[in-house]
Amino acid sequence: MTLVAGVDSSTQSCKVDIVDSDTGCVVRSGRAPHAVGTEIDPDVWWRALQSAVEDAGGLADVAALSVGAQQHGMILLDAEGRVIRPALLWNDTRSGAAATAVTDEVGAAELARRTGLVPVASFTVSKVRWVRDAEPEHAARVAAVALPHDWLTWRLRGFGPAATSHRGPQLEELTTDRSDASGTGYWSAATAGYDLDLFELAFGRPAVEASTRAGARPSSRAAGGSAVILPRVLEPGEVAGTISDEALPQAGIRNRIVLGAGAGDNAAAALGLGAVSGDVIVSVGTSGTVFAVADTPSSDQSGTVAGFADASGKFLPLVATLNAARVLSTVAGLLGVDLDGLAELALKATPGSGGVVVIPYFEGERTPNLPDATASFHGLSTASATRANLARASVEGMLCGLVEGLDAVRSVGVEARRVILIGGAVQSAAVQTIAAQVFYIPVVTPAAGEYVARGAAFQAAWALSGATPHWAMGDVAIPVPDFRCAIREQYRAACSLSAT
Repeated sequence: MTLVAGVDSSTQSCKVDIVDSDTGCVVRSGRAPHAVGTEIDPDVWWRALQSAVEDAGGLADVAALSVGAQQHGMILLDAEGRVIRPALLWNDTRSGAAATAVTDEVGAAELARRTGLVPVASFTVSKVRWVRDAEPEHAARVAAVALPHDWLTWRLRGFGPAATSHRGPQLEELTTDRSDASGTGYWSAATAGYDLDLFELAFGRPAVEASTRAGARPSSRAAGGSAVILPRVLEPGEVAGTISDEALPQAGIRNRIVLGAGAGDNAAAALGLGAVSGDVIVSVGTSGTVFAVADTPSSDQSGTVAGFADASGKFLPLVATLNAARVLSTVAGLLGVDLDGLAELALKATPGSGGVVVIPYFEGERTPNLPDATASFHGLSTASATRANLARASVEGMLCGLVEGLDAVRSVGVEARRVILIGGAVQSAAVQTIAAQVFYIPVVTPAAGEYVARGAAFQAAWALSGATPHWAMGDVAIPVPDFRCAIREQYRAACSLSAT
């Protein structure tokens, strides 16, 4: 049995799954927590990766590894390979005004045409503009810009500051993949290349892809200073290198371990699920994401749909919502029950919750773009104000918000044949039952699992063998389709009332 490892370096923790490369079955796993915050010293991720590998029993018998990680995080490196400042994560919102500035300077339609997305605070292009304007002393030292999975892969290969690596910084060895590059805001899924003019506009200095550094010519508009190195974008299935013996001294490495290209977390999850064109994945976590595997690139000048690339060579249009699982935990707290108790109550109510509607904008909302919105309850009367109706309305409201994301993905030409529900909250019987009534296409719920880590392991097996694996998805719950259009209609009516 040949073993491969997949890493999920998420916002909350680092997970490592070691799996059979032939079947995708997990043999053993490990985990280590991350610090909480919207800016993090990347060394925290590195130490957590080392701990998670150790918790998983080491890598002595592993043949290949790949890293999936949270997208958009900005890691700035100086010429010696040192991290200049803590990485700004996807959920750091201080760059919101910078995103607006870039959009105003270029135009939303032009940005969507060139990169497939319109900047928001999450994206890397917004963060580099913010650093340029807010921290010019740091911006002046920048020699390279990388994403979390890029930096971890680079470190695993033995590169880094001289104090931690005998191989030295070698910034030109930085690599990424198309899925993660497509979330920066200065790489195009449609053209499969960096928009270097756009990076220069945002940061004020020219840039060059690592693989072409030696022959690159800075733009004539360069304001001075050397070109910033951006990671070389690897093809799906391409090998990034091998793990250095020095990088993980406690992992028990005995043989050459191949490193896959790595991927952004949503693209890795799509690989781990075996998603194909026509599949729409709805992830119900702290926030919600709706993304689809598509055969062609997408462009949405409204900024609702981000035109990302996937990790297989296709595309991954994506919509994000701010309100998902926390809607359920918040209402459960109001009702004095845990999540199981909320589900039990919800299933006692009839579809439509007796006319009660929860508009679930407890944390503002991104889709639709209502950052200052608040949650509201509609349709309450002496008859309808029951604990069961409130519980069910919270589930219906959360899912209706995600259906809006499905509509947005379809609006850019994506074919949607089924919804795949993932995330801890979707193991709830209430969520599964109500999803079959709210979504207007068939819904499936795979067995609970670490699908980002599984997708990274899939990528590792691909890099090792040169061929895409064929892994079966785990046990799947398929609720009987029971679409109730009235739920969506009353939700939309309540949204219209909230807007007036």
